[in-house]
Amino acid sequence: MTPADTGASTVVDAASAASDSYSLSSADSRMTPGGPGYRRMSLALFLAGVATFALLYSTQALLPLISGDLGVTASDASWTVAAATGGLAVFVLPMSALSERFGRRTVMTASLAVAVTVGLLVPFAPSLPALVALRAVQGAALAGLPASATAYLAEEVRPRALVTAIGLFVAGNSVGGMSGRVITGWVAQEWGWRVAVGVIGLVAVACAVAFRLLLPAPKHFTPGSLRPRVLVRTVRDHLANPLLRRLYAIGALFMTVFGGIYTVIGYRLTEAPFSLPQGLIGSIFLVYLVGTVSASTAGRLVGRLGRRGALYLGAGTTAAGLLLSLAPSLPLVLLGLVLITAGFFAGHAVASSAVGKTAQHGRAQASALYQSAYYVGSSAGSTVGAVAFHSGGWAGTVAVGVLAVLGVVVITVSGSLAARRAAGTPVRALSLPR
Repeated sequence: MTPADTGASTVVDAASAASDSYSLSSADSRMTPGGPGYRRMSLALFLAGVATFALLYSTQALLPLISGDLGVTASDASWTVAAATGGLAVFVLPMSALSERFGRRTVMTASLAVAVTVGLLVPFAPSLPALVALRAVQGAALAGLPASATAYLAEEVRPRALVTAIGLFVAGNSVGGMSGRVITGWVAQEWGWRVAVGVIGLVAVACAVAFRLLLPAPKHFTPGSLRPRVLVRTVRDHLANPLLRRLYAIGALFMTVFGGIYTVIGYRLTEAPFSLPQGLIGSIFLVYLVGTVSASTAGRLVGRLGRRGALYLGAGTTAAGLLLSLAPSLPLVLLGLVLITAGFFAGHAVASSAVGKTAQHGRAQASALYQSAYYVGSSAGSTVGAVAFHSGGWAGTVAVGVLAVLGVVVITVSGSLAARRAAGTPVRALSLPR
């Protein structure tokens, strides 16, 4: 779902040196399009991405049904989403350290094995607390995928083919997130939310088995030692960087909007004047395809508008969609969702790519911290958006989103001013440092 590198490394300088060495001396032994193992590797990681995001958001489209079945409010049911994304956010860095010691493929395989096992237990959760606990464990397990996949690709694929390979993994994330919601919507309409979540669990099992059978054994991985002090020092350095802190906050705020809107939208569309069936509500998530397009064009936006302009455009588009979604007209609500999705994915792509360019060392940890902030934003948006809906209806959820978008604008402006003051340049035009 993100282009950011989340395969955090514990010993960054050594890993970077090893990567440079391979680029110069043994690049021919790594995979390239059309070469041995490349198609198997691409399909394996695509399926891993599908399984990861289908599981992670498997309950999001089903929240109204979960509320009705378990007799809980929208804000209570939203914890089934927030717990999973929160677990992932907390465990991204620890899982990245384990991948340095035990290997990328090993950690990804173990992560998927635990996640799909929990996924088969979720339909049998007897109460909301049990369901939330299972979802938290599932999210923590899934943290091993984004923490290891891009690191595996960086080590096993030739540099010129790396962007394409990562793009396939990201495409799997997007397809998994979208298809999981659509499938659960239609299945739940006929057989209930428990059967729907069970179907996603079975799909994820098939993806996990195929992943393990297809993914080539790593040839260029060198185990590292678990050195918590090095990891802590690198993380501390990144958190001391004002620009990185701003980028992390921007990612979290964008995801607060997105998580809140898509957690609550099902409740809005089940109510009058729409009163849509569950299947159609699940199909609303096809709007994600718009986000896939907007994220892929973010680079061109930055080239034309600059990073500041692209962030403002993403924030403005998101805000326009939020306001449009207030209309009591289904076509206008759908158009609002299109704008929210396009603006979110564009802003997220710009912010996440800026992290790698900004970090002078430990880029993997810098990206992992962005990923953590991103999923904290998802958890916060899911919970706060649902609470706002419970107390103020859809307008309350939109108000939370608008405040988050304003936060993005304020942070971007303040960062631009700070950069110009530091450079001793008169503040005449605002621009985010490139």
